[in-house]
Amino acid sequence: MAKTEVEIRFTLPLDEGLLQHKGDAECKAREAFVLELLRQGDISAGRAARLLNISRWDLSELMYEAGISPFDDSLTEKTLNAEVKSALKDFDESES
Repeated sequence: MAKTEVEIRFTLPLDEGLLQHKGDAECKAREAFVLELLRQGDISAGRAARLLNISRWDLSELMYEAGISPFDDSLTEKTLNAEVKSALKDFDESES
């Protein structure tokens, strides 16, 4: 898959005094963008952590704060049962 860089730009009319926190605000905007891509399933958690240059542990905290489930909510019970069955089979084979 080809990689594309995305640049997000917007203009806000702000008083000079508010610019003292510009760096923090830009960091939070980047974080919000990456977390939304993660929420929508466009990127994986590992990719999100790399894009934000943080550990997976730190990402899990951000996900919790943003209300993003670490689990795939689209799984049906049937699919989940099949995955568990497959995992147990793999585990049993590795034990032999």
